Amino acid sequence: MELGRQTDAYKRRRTLPGKLRQQIFDLKKKGVIMGNIRRGLIILPLLFIYGSTHDLMLPIPFHGTASLAVGDGGSAAHSHNDDSASHAGKDDNGSSDPSFQIAAVEAQTTFKGSWELFVENAGVSAMHMVLLPKIDQALMFDATVWKISKLKLPGPPCRKIEGTNREDCWCHSILMDVETGNIRPLRIEHDTWCSSGALDVNGRLISTGGYNNGSDTVRILDIAPNSEWIEYPDALGNGRWYATQVTLADGRFMVFGGRGFPTYEFVPPQGQKNTRNEVHAFKFLVETHDPVENNLYPFVYLSTDGNLFIFANNRSILLNPNNHQIVHEFPVLPNGARNYPASGSSCLLPIILNPNDNRKLIPAEVLVCGGAPHDAFDKAELQRPKVFLPGNTDCARMDITKRNGKWKITNMPSARVMGDAVVLPTGDVLLINGAKSGSAGWDDARDPNLNPVLYKFKGDGIGSKFTVMNPSNIPRLYHSSFAVLPDSKILIAGSNANPGYMDNVLFPTELRVEKFSPHYLDPNLAQFRQEIVVEQSDNQVKFGQKFKVQIGEGSAIEQAKLQVTIYSPPFTTHGISMNQRLIQLGIQEFNNGKIVLQAPMNGNIAPPGYYMLFVNYNGVPCRRSMWIQILP
Repeated sequence: MELGRQTDAYKRRRTLPGKLRQQIFDLKKKGVIMGNIRRGLIILPLLFIYGSTHDLMLPIPFHGTASLAVGDGGSAAHSHNDDSASHAGKDDNGSSDPSFQIAAVEAQTTFKGSWELFVENAGVSAMHMVLLPKIDQALMFDATVWKISKLKLPGPPCRKIEGTNREDCWCHSILMDVETGNIRPLRIEHDTWCSSGALDVNGRLISTGGYNNGSDTVRILDIAPNSEWIEYPDALGNGRWYATQVTLADGRFMVFGGRGFPTYEFVPPQGQKNTRNEVHAFKFLVETHDPVENNLYPFVYLSTDGNLFIFANNRSILLNPNNHQIVHEFPVLPNGARNYPASGSSCLLPIILNPNDNRKLIPAEVLVCGGAPHDAFDKAELQRPKVFLPGNTDCARMDITKRNGKWKITNMPSARVMGDAVVLPTGDVLLINGAKSGSAGWDDARDPNLNPVLYKFKGDGIGSKFTVMNPSNIPRLYHSSFAVLPDSKILIAGSNANPGYMDNVLFPTELRVEKFSPHYLDPNLAQFRQEIVVEQSDNQVKFGQKFKVQIGEGSAIEQAKLQVTIYSPPFTTHGISMNQRLIQLGIQEFNNGKIVLQAPMNGNIAPPGYYMLFVNYNGVPCRRSMWIQILP
């Protein structure tokens, strides 16, 4: 079997109707063997200044005191009254609509974050990761195609290797307790290599696609104690390898693209199967296909108007998922490609709600950062000697609810390809992982970008939107992943630019797991960290319902300095964070530690499911988030 390419037998497994079959055949003729991942970057606000840290991995200490500063009242989802500030190449530091505010007052710090080595050997390199609700365990898995890892299964039965009489007794999927680091091996049969996934309304992971016998498989992992994978092969109408899964307003899923299949389909209910008649041809993915692809793992977000924003290569559209019509195409984003294998990163910026919000349309913005030239993979993978082109240094954002929306572009402190865009509990965006040159693929990148960068989406017009944070000493390149944790740290794992588990290479297969403490975890800001009293707080709500969250009564708390956000944990792989979503809730009232809030009005704003609820004070997250379920 040839890594990076589907077998001929599999290619014949699913067929497509009509003219699209010939289009796909033409695309396959232009295809190349390639490795995998996309990871770009993106960045949002830095709030805070200073503290001291003595981390084993970072010997440089910081000393100082924290202070408060009046924020600019900016919002990730503000709207413009005119189009003059929205053109490509111009940064937006203008005044904001006061009805959309992220934090009126925020503590400042020059603390640049700290790193800790959490687990020395996870046994499995985390190509994919998601934090499972309620049980606070990170699900990590790689691919069965390797037939090896660094962790043996605890006992029989072993996995039967497809097409052979051999067995694979190595573990390829684990659950890791994010507090203790304890690991529970999980058995998996159908190959998850470069797959997709999302959490359902009950917190289960619904995983789709992968490679070979896993490409048309749907898998389910429950959060109940001792749960194991349940797998449904042949459930999808097309193979989904490097595809993107998105959650709709009613909790259903759609999955887009995948190598060799420029189509999409709804993920069938458990135990059911799609036929090819339930697969929808998608010309947009044909049109955005470069000779080296650059449109796999497209960025897909549910917009607040119910349409799907889809970005592939350098183009983006709005698709109505009900009538399957493209309702709008946005301007091309210049300066290279952004999707696998050029692999930039992207996120939906925070959605800001007001108290008693009755607006017909809630603004929403998308951020796209980094990537690579269109021929970066060609140069690194096929040319000899390898040539590693510099990655992109730009970050672009756009309001996707405006039909005249245009890209606003700023430059990052450094190039980044294969990075990750982490939306922090405060609404900031942290750009992590990746390289400064090259492309996704086997040994196709150089110059690891070890420094996280914060992107402040709304500035004062004077300072930079970007702040460079303290570096890790572990390169995180192809096949890296992350998860935001309940204590507001970031769990970072994975990195494998090799076709298997390899040690004696330039960038060995990475099994170490780290935690990064962002700027808001400056020890000098600990006084601002609130405690949620879970037993006195509502943990299930319906759309539009008022509910309460109780925080411990300590020093006097000012409502103007409070911020409550809910965060949907993403499925992360290859630099894409599927269904990552942060919503700032409108505070109805605050008295004696009781915060009265209103749940989002509909599933376009917040699809049903589990969210991590954070109470931030002076821009500092609470000591531990609370899980809350939005019911359909």
